[in-house]
Amino acid sequence: MMGQWTTPRRAAIVIFLVAFATIAGAWIYQANGYAPCELCLKERIPYYIGVPLAALVFGLASRGAGLARAGLWALALLFVFSSAFGIYHTGVEHHLWAGPTACTGDFHAANSMAGFMQQLQTVKVVRCDVVSVRVFGLSMALWNAIISAGLAVLAVLAARQPVEG
Repeated sequence: MMGQWTTPRRAAIVIFLVAFATIAGAWIYQANGYAPCELCLKERIPYYIGVPLAALVFGLASRGAGLARAGLWALALLFVFSSAFGIYHTGVEHHLWAGPTACTGDFHAANSMAGFMQQLQTVKVVRCDVVSVRVFGLSMALWNAIISAGLAVLAVLAARQPVEG
């Protein structure tokens, strides 16, 4: 049963669908008022690359092209990076290490109380070290780490299989 889903062609379509659903889920949360922080936005980049790459790998694998294997290794590396970045963000959320300064705001000293009040009204910072939403008890950053790790494992398993025609 596992071998069935680890063929390059099937793995590529599963990676495409899961990655697309994951990024679509992030967009849905954002549309419903959960603004992403700077790290959340950066965590989306591997999905923006991975979704079209998985579609390309699917097409290559259906033609029996040897490039499909290289594409699967690229997907594996991409999602290993994505998982590591999700773990980093989770560490920031749990205050294990500091996040980027943009996640805590870029405030400049105001010259007056009126200037300070203006800053309060105009500067909106979504903190990277505060979980804004949990799904089944886990932050979105941790879900990203888990999903990305699973996609990386699937890509590695598929990259080690013969490319079918």
